Amino acid sequence: MKINADLNNMNSGNNKPYVGMWVTADEYIRHELLPNGRYDEARGNRKSAYTGSYTITGNHIDYVDDTGFTADGEFRDGILYHAGMILFRESKED
Repeated sequence: MKINADLNNMNSGNNKPYVGMWVTADEYIRHELLPNGRYDEARGNRKSAYTGSYTITGNHIDYVDDTGFTADGEFRDGILYHAGMILFRESKED
């Protein structure tokens, strides 16, 4: 896995720059932010452990999972800080 913290790709006010896979350093937690405003979170071997919708305002993200639970986070310097976790954008490049 390669992580990408390129600030040039992190323009605020638009979901598009944030769409993609965000992972913890150990890759145990994986948040996939989908272009349709939905997210899919995997934990370990458990795919789709949590699913729901998200909205982004500036560098702030609000989550509402499909059970109604809410959470939020913040993008800073190309890193997603969410619920005590630090997630990095996953890059497919070598």
